[in-house]
Amino acid sequence: MREGIGALIGSQSDMRLVGEAATGQDAIDIFAKHDPHVTLMDLSLPDMNGVEVITAIRKANPRARFVVLTTFKGDVQALRALKAGASGYLLKSALRKDLLDTIRIVHQGGKAVPADISIEIATHAAAEALSPREIQVLQWIAEGCSNKSVAARLSISEDTVKNHVRTILAKLGANDRTHAVTIAVRRGFLDIL
Repeated sequence: MREGIGALIGSQSDMRLVGEAATGQDAIDIFAKHDPHVTLMDLSLPDMNGVEVITAIRKANPRARFVVLTTFKGDVQALRALKAGASGYLLKSALRKDLLDTIRIVHQGGKAVPADISIEIATHAAAEALSPREIQVLQWIAEGCSNKSVAARLSISEDTVKNHVRTILAKLGANDRTHAVTIAVRRGFLDIL
């Protein structure tokens, strides 16, 4: 993927690739060395989340500009990235078509978010977010744990887990636990199943 992106950028007279990183820590180090105008950031890195990398770099360099490249279509992931300081959000399936224009827009100080992602964000803007504890409960449910097992893992009562599940279902508009997991994955509350 990086080679293809590098070749695409290299074919442009107004762009130059100054570095590549395989991990979040490498990205932080390479950014400090090269201070690029625009950084392309994957959300899934082996050592840390791309949002954490954006946050770390922007803490030291608030003017840093990022375009997130991802497979995550969910509003939650997009909103996290944008709140961390990303100016662009691009699905990997649209790279060939939209990458160069997105880089140019972000370089000029603009924002670039695909319409379908913007609609997802707007659709759920007024919805109540899941709490960190509710996300923990949902993660264990996604892994197939019963309420009793979730309670034991989180050192809480089974009734508390049942209350969390009811709240999760209501917040997500889900019919049952499986439906809640499906919605949570699609929206980006859960990174993996």
